[in-house]
Amino acid sequence: MDDLTSFRRLLHANPELSGEEKETQKRIMSFLNEYGIDNGKEVGKYGLLYPFHFGEGPHLLIRVDIDALPIQEINSFEHKSIIEGVSHKCGHDGHTTIGIGLALKFKQNPLDAGKVTILFQPAEEIGEGAQGILGDSTFKCKDYDYAVALHNIPGQEMHSILWKKDNFTPAVKSLIIRLQGKTSHAAEPLKGFNPSYAISEIIQTALEQEETDEEHKDYNLITPVFAEIGSKDYGISAGYGEIHFTIRSWRQERLESTTEAFLSAVNSIAKKHHLTIETEFLAEFASNQNDHFVVDQIIKSGEVLGLNVVSKKEPFPWGEDFGLFTQKIHGAMFGLGSGINTPALHNPDYDYPDEITETGVNLFYEIAKNITDSV
Repeated sequence: MDDLTSFRRLLHANPELSGEEKETQKRIMSFLNEYGIDNGKEVGKYGLLYPFHFGEGPHLLIRVDIDALPIQEINSFEHKSIIEGVSHKCGHDGHTTIGIGLALKFKQNPLDAGKVTILFQPAEEIGEGAQGILGDSTFKCKDYDYAVALHNIPGQEMHSILWKKDNFTPAVKSLIIRLQGKTSHAAEPLKGFNPSYAISEIIQTALEQEETDEEHKDYNLITPVFAEIGSKDYGISAGYGEIHFTIRSWRQERLESTTEAFLSAVNSIAKKHHLTIETEFLAEFASNQNDHFVVDQIIKSGEVLGLNVVSKKEPFPWGEDFGLFTQKIHGAMFGLGSGINTPALHNPDYDYPDEITETGVNLFYEIAKNITDSV
């Protein structure tokens, strides 16, 4: 475990943003090569597939993510990020290390049956990683019977396992609305078309169309995340503005209907204010639908290991691009508690707790054993 802790802290000190994980990929391959595991296959730009064939039986895909975030770290410990403005604030350095530890355990203690492939996936944070893997000819969904992934969960008892059948994370997409009007003198704003007023109405419309009750089947949020209007020239009434939203719903169909209704209202507002409009979608995450059989194996595995296995009533509110895999492969995601007093995900002082790495390795191993022995 000491080697794994050192490796995790090396990753933490050298984070790479989504789509830029070139050195991270090299470090994974180099570390596993040292232990005689040299069968990695590149996939999805900076991803890696490590297949383990034990015998006849189901083929399980285990996914761990490897990318970091554009957040300035404020910690002062020895392994703090050395990259300005970039850090591992979602624990993907820890997830990667769990994948490394699992590969070592498979080599030391092979399963009796089946196949397991560990996927080290890039670009999860921007919702492009899973899509890149699925679009790579090296990866074929039909080769896999099941898929499983985890995420560390701050605020939950360390080593606890959080599970939920069906919807585990919401469908999410990000929307950019660009509005072009006409500048005028700030003393004569009515002689131009200032988008500020439209943006104000659009924000109000977003609030009115939300269903914020997480227990409601039609739960949806339309969250403004960024806005820009005009320039810092105080004699000019703005002629251009843009606003960015993140839209999320428990169900994919609800996300689509929410988006359609919101865009219809936005277009009407733009027309009323004599503005031309341009929209762009990005960072889309499919709803993560947890397969009942796979969840049962997660529960069983946690209980065998003597862990605190906790049923979660509502889905987690954040997007997770593993959902794209569960749309195509029978799969499930679960949470691994990372401590009651741990800073929240994406906090600038967050750090993945090394104490849960062994728990993640052992749980993935037990899940793999149960699934590959299931037929």
